Amino acid sequence: MGYAGRLRLGVNIDHVATVRNARGSAYPDPVRAARLAEEAGADGITAHLREDRRHISDADIENLMAALRLPLNLEMAATEEMQRIALRHRPHAVCIVPERREERTTEGGLDVAREENRLAHFIAPLAAAGCRVSIFVAADRRQIEAAHRIGAAVVELHTGAYCDAHAEGDVAARDAELARLTEMAAFAHDLGLEVHAGHGLTYDTVQPIAALPQVMELNIGHFLIGEAIFRGLGPAIAEMRRLMDAARA
Repeated sequence: MGYAGRLRLGVNIDHVATVRNARGSAYPDPVRAARLAEEAGADGITAHLREDRRHISDADIENLMAALRLPLNLEMAATEEMQRIALRHRPHAVCIVPERREERTTEGGLDVAREENRLAHFIAPLAAAGCRVSIFVAADRRQIEAAHRIGAAVVELHTGAYCDAHAEGDVAARDAELARLTEMAAFAHDLGLEVHAGHGLTYDTVQPIAALPQVMELNIGHFLIGEAIFRGLGPAIAEMRRLMDAARA
């Protein structure tokens, strides 16, 4: 399987809904954010429908599916409820992530190796319905091998530890994480998996990840929504797109 096409950018719009929900109002509208993202150069939209509905709602998924021209990547936990929702809407992609009610954001990758049999049965009907199934994992050989065995089409490598080390100024840890991501992107690609990456990426950290030739898609959200406060959503996304393209060139 060779490398093909430009590096895709999936924009996660969860935190547009977070701002809306803070006041219980109808705005800002995640669908409007998705349209602005498309105009600014996004290749897809990502939304995480959490079990507690802390940001994206069921109505948001309905509205996004009806309004989007871009592909929707539905992030979700491996629960029966979420499987039913995904099978009803049949988004372009579903990304299976770990989820705990008390966490602020997704902490670490899914332990596919521990739940291999359950996850294999969980994703089979999603794949049969035409959804591209992605598994969010740490840059760990065991987890990538397990994702391949259960029939996932994609692994999304968790870049959080790399970004955290950079933010803390721990150069040794940052470089070690980048080396691990580099090695595991190549390993996953060699298994025949499509490789994506995401979590915590910023203007300062995106380029070394974007430069990895096996990575076909980055999913970025929280930083872009925060940066939009200062420069606007369209310009914030356009700058990320520029940095990604420069790294790939």
